[in-house]
Amino acid sequence: MKGISFEELKLGQKASFQKTITETDVYLYAGITGDINPAHINEEVSKETMFKGRIAHGMLTSGLVSAVLGVHLPGPGTIYLGQELKFTAPVRFGDTIKAEVKVIEKIEEKNTVKLKTICTNQKHDVVLKGIATVMPPK
Repeated sequence: MKGISFEELKLGQKASFQKTITETDVYLYAGITGDINPAHINEEVSKETMFKGRIAHGMLTSGLVSAVLGVHLPGPGTIYLGQELKFTAPVRFGDTIKAEVKVIEKIEEKNTVKLKTICTNQKHDVVLKGIATVMPPK
């Protein structure tokens, strides 16, 4: 696997990755990170929240963006420098999330690229949006 270099990247270039979020994914993420907030792992407690049930961790969803950047665009060798994020809707167990990135700016003097990041569910609702800054592979 070889990533796409700064020179090879084109404005408007896109890539995506899709995954269905399972209860197992959420429990594994909670165990790895230590984020055992009842909103994610306790059905009874989470029924009393504004979401009326368990939801996936926002950062679990943002990890799908990382997958696109590190595997697809720019791909292997990419250094993830930063991310601006806004969580716009909950992700529920069983939702199929599509993470998509799009090259929106190339900064030659810093060898960095900005990409629009967006995650949508199976209903095409935007659940996350933002801007990633990466250094593509040489």
